[in-house]
Amino acid sequence: MLELTRITAGYDRRAPVVHDASLTIGPGESVGLLGPSGCGKSTLARVAALLHRPDAGTLTLDGRPVRGWRHRAPRELRTAVGVVFQQPRLSADPRLALRDLVAEPLRATGRRGEAADRVAELTPLVGLTADLLDRRPHEVSDGQLQRACLARALSLRPRWLVCDEMTAMLDASTTAALVAVVEAYRRDSGAGLLAVGHDRVLLECWCDRTVGWGEITGPDAPPRALADRPR
Repeated sequence: MLELTRITAGYDRRAPVVHDASLTIGPGESVGLLGPSGCGKSTLARVAALLHRPDAGTLTLDGRPVRGWRHRAPRELRTAVGVVFQQPRLSADPRLALRDLVAEPLRATGRRGEAADRVAELTPLVGLTADLLDRRPHEVSDGQLQRACLARALSLRPRWLVCDEMTAMLDASTTAALVAVVEAYRRDSGAGLLAVGHDRVLLECWCDRTVGWGEITGPDAPPRALADRPR
């Protein structure tokens, strides 16, 4: 299970953007988190991915309470979660060719010997052709770069995926292709998924269940966090 319990988080303790939020995702389950821009969805997604320490509350991953964040998290927990962000150009090292971008997590965790085979396995699955792999981010489109970022997220075979507005900057055909890749991986691996977004139609078509931001936040949450309730 991935359990977020009474999470309060933000970048200023005096004005948290997430207040008393709770959400549970089961193994193999896909959950869509629906809410308006600026409500705190991305901050909560970063907490779920062990990238942002909350001010209060707990994250439990596969039965283990998380006590360290980012590089202080145990490797077996840190590598259990794959993340795809909304803006690929902000999440990709501009110095790396796409093949090195995909292989980056493997090299960072001492599995360099697996990198070539894993890149060769993943890149056609996400729709990247061999001629693109030696190009750097500025030499490819947003859609091609996001394909590489999805392959990077899958490279360590995570048990959990967090897709934070993964398709917000993509056209309809690329969106459909990347959602299909995520669903194939989830089906084959049994991974759980948290898909964050503001597109109700996409999330309801994609996920097993969709929850509105107001459903997971506490009664004292700021009004902006309650702005998008399911109809």
